[in-house]
Order: sequence, then structure tokens, then C-alpha cells
Amino acid sequence: MPPNTHPQRTALHNEIHARPPEAMGAPLAISHVVMLADAAGREASRAHLAALLRDHHLPQPDAQASHLRMDIGAGFRVRWELHTEFVTWTFSRAFDAQGFGEREPPTAIEAVPQEWLAKLPGECIASLHLWVLPARGSADTSLVKHVLHDESLVASTVADGHAEVYTDFELHADGFSRMVLLAGGLAPRRLGRLVQRLIEIDTYRMVALLGLPAAREGAAVLASAESGLAELAGAIRAAGRHEEPQLLDRLTKLAGEVEGQYAATHSRFSASAAYFELVDRRIADIGESRLAGLQTIAEFMERRLSPARSTCAWVTRRQDALSQRVSRISNLLRTRVEIEQQQSSQLLLAAMNRRQGLQLKLQATVEGLSVAAITYYIVGLVSYMAKGAHAIGWPFSAEATAAVAIPIVALGVWASLRRLHSKVFAD
Repeated sequence: MPPNTHPQRTALHNEIHARPPEAMGAPLAISHVVMLADAAGREASRAHLAALLRDHHLPQPDAQASHLRMDIGAGFRVRWELHTEFVTWTFSRAFDAQGFGEREPPTAIEAVPQEWLAKLPGECIASLHLWVLPARGSADTSLVKHVLHDESLVASTVADGHAEVYTDFELHADGFSRMVLLAGGLAPRRLGRLVQRLIEIDTYRMVALLGLPAAREGAAVLASAESGLAELAGAIRAAGRHEEPQLLDRLTKLAGEVEGQYAATHSRFSASAAYFELVDRRIADIGESRLAGLQTIAEFMERRLSPARSTCAWVTRRQDALSQRVSRISNLLRTRVEIEQQQSSQLLLAAMNRRQGLQLKLQATVEGLSVAAITYYIVGLVSYMAKGAHAIGWPFSAEATAAVAIPIVALGVWASLRRLHSKVFAD
């Protein structure tokens, strides 16, 4: 290895080789089961696979493995894959194609231990029986009549005209949908790639449809929220100042409801959109062309999946639009409240200015009394001084001295207060 190699280099390099298709030969019976599982369910799935391998004395899967394929040795082969939100189990076995159109054909899942199969972790979201037959041609289409419903038959040539696929996209009595592939002379690896694409089409279209129930529930919630928002918008226009806090509280609760519903469904809708795109890509990969009188898989999916896809996309757009509307109305109401608060602040400041003016006038009135009081105390001191001075030769009586001092002291006190006021206001 080169020096300073990134610790994830090998894993990232091998990612393009993850889940490779297997070489296959016809005739072959395949049973595919998709189980929804959370993180704990995926680990339980790994342990369940380990139990199957242990029962057949086979090596245990790696603790970090996300896919495994192995010949069990009991007449069937298993392919196990971990995905983000589901686990797939694909069982396959060879079978005798003689009399395929005359009786119910054998399935691969019949060879799997039934007690072990009944305990698969998770919830089944999709299951498919696929039979690969070596025959191909218009004379062989009668082979599919026994296993598929003729009134809902969907078929096309695939692999650039080298094979034919037939299905009805219906659940049969055993809970499995069915598909028949007339492989013709396809090479084993090319056949393996084609089978994998067909299985993925059925898997991804079912997982993509998980967004539809959430979209229907979300549409009801959005309708209620939109009605509430329209009512709030009307109330805001006619509301008085005292009603605005209650309206803002109602609007905040509505915004929380909308954002909560968006957070609960956004990941589901995003995943469904991604799965719908994968369905489109897998259909493009199989290279379809029309068989006379029958609709192709692409046409069937376009007609049947488009409403569900459009519903999910419409609810997503509706959520975004409603969230933006709630945000705009919240901003408008907050702006209105802020403007009224500013007006209230201006009125408060004006009232404070008026009170300050009254205080200044009152202070001016009190200053006149202060001059008189200070003059009274100072003149009293002058009178006492005059009495003492008269005893040692001051020629004027204390009363005369006090009378002369009154205007002088009053004028001095008044001038001192004015100088003090001038200094304070100048500062």
C-alpha cells in the first residue's frame, strides 16, 4: 500500500463492486423477500442469517458484511443484502421446467427451512417469485398463462430483444407477486444482471410507495393547517392591539405543528423520490421493447406509479409553500407588534419629557424657598455675630446689622445657585 493511505480507501474502492450480479442459468426458480427493518432489525437479520449458516455447518458472516451469497447445500442458494431501511433475501434453485404450463411450478422458497423462514426479522413489504425459463418466442407465451393472470398481463422483450419478461404485478394466494422470464440464449452473466434489474424494479417500486400513506395523512394535516392559517390571517387584519399577543401565540403553535409534520415526513418523501428514480433507471437498464398487444413494464409503471409519485411531490411542495406562508405572516405580525411597541415607547418618552419639565418647574419653585431658607439661616448667624461684636465695640445693633445683611445674603445665595445651575447644564 502507498504511504499515508486513507483508512477508508479500500472500502470506498470496493463500493463499486458491492452487490454484484451472479451468473445464472435456466431453468431457475427465484424467490425474493424484502423485509423492512430498523437498525436493531438489521442486526437481528444478520444473526438470523448466521443461524441458517450455522445449522448447515457453513462459515459465519463477517460482523461488518452488508451482503452475502452462498450455496446452502440443501438444494437452494441464498443471497442476503442489507440496505438503508430494508433487508432483502433472495433464494434460488434449479428446477425441472417440464410441464411448467400444466401445473403449479415449484418455487425456491419451498426448499428453505420453513421454521427458520417464519422467523425472518422485520416486516415484509415485497415478495416475488421469478421463474427463468430457457424457452423464448411467441409459441412459448402460453407457458405463462398458468402462473399469471391474463387480464392484467404486462410483458415486453428485454435485453435488446434477446429475452421476454411477463408479469401481472398482482399478489397471488401465497402473498407473492410473480414474474416469468424467457431467457432465450442470454449468457449467464448477462442473465444474472437482467434478473437483478427485474428484482430491483419490484423492490424499489414497493419501497417507493411507502411515501404514499404519509402523503395522504400529510394532506389532511396540511388542509387543516391551511384553513387555520387563513383564519389567522383574517383575524390579524381585524385584530386590535390587545388581541395581538394571543394571535401571535396561536400562530407560533401553528408554525410548530407545520414544522413538526414537515420534519416527520421529509425524510420519507426524499427517500421515495430517490426510489422512484431508481425504478426509472432500472426500467431503462433492461432495454424494453413492445410485444404486440401488451403494455410494457415502463408503460405500466408510468400509468400506475405516476399518481403516487405526483401525490408525494405535491405534498412536499405544499409543505414548503405552507411553511413559507406561515413564516411570512409571522414576520408581518411581529413587525406590526414591533411598530406598536415603538409607538408606545415614543409616547412613554414624551410623557417622561413632560414629567421632567414639571419637575424642573417644581424645582424652580423650590429654589425660591431654598434661597429664603438659606438667607434666614445665614442672617441668623450674622445676628449672633453682631450681638457679640456689639459687646466689644461694634457700633450697630444686632437687629440693624441683620436688616442690612438680608438683601446682601439673599442676592449672594441666589447668584450662587444660578452659577451652579449654569455649570450643570453646560456639562
